[in-house]
Amino acid sequence: MTPPDANASRAGTGADLHYRALERLYDAAPVNALFASRLEIVGEGRSRLVFTVDRSVYHAAGAAHGTIYFKMLDDAAFYAANTLVTDRFLLTTSFNLHFTKPVRAGEVVAEGRWVSGRRRVLVAESRLVDAEGEEIGRGTGTFMRSRMALSSLAGYSPQA
Repeated sequence: MTPPDANASRAGTGADLHYRALERLYDAAPVNALFASRLEIVGEGRSRLVFTVDRSVYHAAGAAHGTIYFKMLDDAAFYAANTLVTDRFLLTTSFNLHFTKPVRAGEVVAEGRWVSGRRRVLVAESRLVDAEGEEIGRGTGTFMRSRMALSSLAGYSPQA
């Protein structure tokens, strides 16, 4: 497979309109109101999520619960993959994750990167980096095109 072109995103292009619409789709998802986070589509096959971790997401031992790691890793990989699909919403069909370090507070960046696939199934990976620049987790997901048109989803609007 040909890797995505890092310079594919240019203001005003169809790709850029799609990327901004994906960012609005993220913002519109009710679950994302629960988290201090923001999505940035940085180019074809690439995404970046910035989360703020605080006590509200702790498990009993005083660090971020694994569900938060999954949420950040899945979202970053998902949106990286969905940059390559302009007509359909993708569904996560499997996701493997590895925890490498606990995080208690501060900004965490999830970096997503498309790996392979463009037709029906896409594979993307993601990693989490804490405020000190250390990797705290990583994951790989498989995503499948759904029957849902992106244009039918609240929040997805290439014409904002």
